[in-house]
Amino acid sequence: MRIPPLESLPPTKTLELENGLSLVPRVKLELTVHPTPSSVAKQIDEWKLKRALAEFLKNSLSVPIEVPEEDLEFRRFKDLKKRKREDPVAHGTLSIRDLGFLNRKRRGDEDKEEDAKEVENKFTEWRKYIVEKLDGIELNLEGDQFKLSVAVPASDDFQGMKKSWEEASAFGNRGFSRGGRQEPDTIVVRGLPSRWFAEPRVSSKPSMLVTHTIFSAFGKIRNLSVVEDDQDKAADGIGGGDIISGLHCKIVVQFEKHTDFCNTLRILCGRSLQKQGSRLKADYDVTWSKEGFFQNARNQAVEKSSRMPATLGGHHRNELRNRVEPYISRFNSEDTRRKRFKE
Repeated sequence: MRIPPLESLPPTKTLELENGLSLVPRVKLELTVHPTPSSVAKQIDEWKLKRALAEFLKNSLSVPIEVPEEDLEFRRFKDLKKRKREDPVAHGTLSIRDLGFLNRKRRGDEDKEEDAKEVENKFTEWRKYIVEKLDGIELNLEGDQFKLSVAVPASDDFQGMKKSWEEASAFGNRGFSRGGRQEPDTIVVRGLPSRWFAEPRVSSKPSMLVTHTIFSAFGKIRNLSVVEDDQDKAADGIGGGDIISGLHCKIVVQFEKHTDFCNTLRILCGRSLQKQGSRLKADYDVTWSKEGFFQNARNQAVEKSSRMPATLGGHHRNELRNRVEPYISRFNSEDTRRKRFKE
């Protein structure tokens, strides 16, 4: 599959990947609902809250937005009776996927080639406008007033992440550098459906080979790790967030070039992963690794190996060392050509 130049891909375009996957653009916002001083309700009706916000999006913006029910979600916090009066009562997310209007050209510019940077600026400004319009509004739910706080998730803020690694570099943090170069090269993606990275008709667990095939479209890979990710998203006190073990995976990928790292992170920010033939849109979490993930993995393996009793024979000692050694991919182009998926 031919991948378009990543540096010229605007944030409003879909990127097709291997294995029937695609990265679909969207604007995602985190929503927090607080009671106002005049509110007397101890419980909040999520359906009424969704309806009130949907009406605001449809009637109060420069470009009316109609959001499908599945793209607007609210969940109540647990133990509301134990919370202080000013504490939030609900938390949610809003996903806006219809961004085609940002690609429209001005009258008289129809024949001009689309400038990716210009579209990216329009995207950023429009997202900022939406946040400013929604943040602080009061929603009336049959007499009870609730105040809405809105923010862009850190996982969608590429410029914020770029600023953080530039600051880390300026202060001499070499935890992510290689060979004295203070440039990050490792991306961590969590919350991806495991079955989308599995070998068809072989296993439901994520496959190193399939994952490498998909991510190699972004650039040459130095190291790769893929494991099941059973992080409990209900740990923040929000109801209904339990995760069934094995459904999601965590992928850590280290690129050879800092440029490939930057382009990949920029494209992963502000998109959902979709599988051909599936209605599910996976909203993953993505960030850059500040800790030197693969170097730490090797150090931990060496440390565990050094703790083995000296009385063990050579054969058994080597066997135990192999058990604690983390598997880190070192694919190259020849490996990829030699291996084939099982039919």
